[in-house]
Amino acid sequence: MRLILASTSPARLSVLSAAGITPVCFAPEVDEDAEVAAREAELGRELSAPELTEYLGRLKAEDVVRRHGAEIAELGGGLVLGGDSMFLLDDEILGKPHLPEIALERSKQHRGKTGVLHSGHWVIDYSGGSAPAVEDSPAAGSIDTAKVTLSADITDEELAAYVGTGEPLELAGGFAIDGLAGAFIERIEGAPSCVIGLSLPALRRLVRELGHEYTALWD
Repeated sequence: MRLILASTSPARLSVLSAAGITPVCFAPEVDEDAEVAAREAELGRELSAPELTEYLGRLKAEDVVRRHGAEIAELGGGLVLGGDSMFLLDDEILGKPHLPEIALERSKQHRGKTGVLHSGHWVIDYSGGSAPAVEDSPAAGSIDTAKVTLSADITDEELAAYVGTGEPLELAGGFAIDGLAGAFIERIEGAPSCVIGLSLPALRRLVRELGHEYTALWD
């Protein structure tokens, strides 16, 4: 069984690679702000952070199927996975800091506290070898959550040195448990893979929900 990843995220690729899965990757093209605004207008309310991650994962998977369905069918089909993650600290969504000063401010805010990482997943069963419409393909979604606590005794100098490496600038929440910040993380509650990029337990459950064996994804 082939996994089609609607992402080119190095973090998601590393999680899957370490789990023995080599996906075929396609970059989704989704106007996230516009799509979320339209969805919230339709619902008449704001989406929660967990809902946002699953909805954005769904949009990414569906976009890849719509634009690359014929190519996927030529490969013999597969399961198309879209995902998104959001990190919350003090009930505030913290995206990628981009700038060193923002990354440093957020790391100081996180020090000694526990943040929550929501990871949304959407899998479309496109394994039939044909190229059906998105609406005609079985699909399933789920959200996994992990809590991440940074040590309270991290010094300002250590945080400044970490930010100076550039590693946290393009990471949601501004840290990577599988990188240089691993020594700063005191505790993780939940699936470690959820914090890195996608939840492998969630992926396994979705694959089985769609009637396939997760182990069939292994190389």
